[in-house]
Amino acid sequence: MKKIAVLGSTGSIGTQTLEVVRENGDIKVCALAAGSNIALLEKQIREFHPKLAAVWTEEKAGELRTKVKDVDVRIVSGMEGLLEVAAEPESEILVTAIVGMIGILPTIEAIRARKDIALANKETLVTAGHIIMPLAREYGSSILPVDSEHSAIFQSLQGGQQKALHKILLTASGGPFRGKTKAEMENIQVEDALKHPNWEMGRKITIDSSTMVNKGLEVIEAKWLFNVTVDKVEVVVQPQSIIHSMVEYEDGAIIAELGTPDMKLPIQYALYYPERRYLPGKRLDFATLSQITFEKPDMETFYGLKLAYEAGRRGGSLPTVLNAANEKAVALFLDREIRYLQIPEIIQACMEEHRNIENPSVEEILNTEQATYEFIKNRW
Repeated sequence: MKKIAVLGSTGSIGTQTLEVVRENGDIKVCALAAGSNIALLEKQIREFHPKLAAVWTEEKAGELRTKVKDVDVRIVSGMEGLLEVAAEPESEILVTAIVGMIGILPTIEAIRARKDIALANKETLVTAGHIIMPLAREYGSSILPVDSEHSAIFQSLQGGQQKALHKILLTASGGPFRGKTKAEMENIQVEDALKHPNWEMGRKITIDSSTMVNKGLEVIEAKWLFNVTVDKVEVVVQPQSIIHSMVEYEDGAIIAELGTPDMKLPIQYALYYPERRYLPGKRLDFATLSQITFEKPDMETFYGLKLAYEAGRRGGSLPTVLNAANEKAVALFLDREIRYLQIPEIIQACMEEHRNIENPSVEEILNTEQATYEFIKNRW
């Protein structure tokens, strides 16, 4: 029986992870962590019976303790609580479905406790890949990608030769504004940006997909996961989201992973790797599939993607600035405090302002994040 802990259990990836647990019946949930949705967390505790659960604030932890006082579970809070969940002795795999750079320290803690990581928190590798990947090798922890695109690359590399890899073809749907000009996007509202054509995701990542910044973050993540330069990662727009990503080998052969858009497939693959399990759901029907089309990404209109390539090439602390600036700008947009097109403007301004640190420590990464937030607060 697999034994797991889940960071971000009440979010999109977290809830789908628990659906996989429910459908298979042979995974034990040892620990759960959530932000503030204690109503849903209480239901999860009662269904999956973890021995440990964490929420962010002590106030919410107190509320949850009262709600589950009849259940044998210990409730903890804050970063100390997240670290405790990450290193829970009984678990074998930590699912990092938490959003943001808050995932860095728990991931490090889990690796030091020799857990495998089912990674759905891209910010961890974007900002601290130079720390995480060597640490995972040192402690023998496997980093198993949960992002649909990175899982597709990981699957496409099975049976192949990593040394013969020529390039990665990272697919993108293009989001809801594919083909639009900047002028046409001048008056984009929050509701418009939250209408992704293919995937159901959380609010922040849905906005990131619409700006294509999410794809830029995935380029940097792929750099660390698969030990390539960012220039070996080519973004290809594939609007139907049927091909989830591809790898091209030195001899010209291209291996791809195809399927219907369903995040439970990469989640289940990470949890049971290298075993494949039956997964209920819609199957790809080639008899009714009319076409699969491809386009080059428009990096002038969606220049957040271009900025991500720049950050990935330069490395150091610049990817942290990219990530933190995007995180804050998206939050401001969702709160209707800035216009949609200001998101990449803010990212660019922050990157231009920053003095790059070549090989930042975790402390320097977190300080850079805060300095970026402060810069945005003072200017916007």
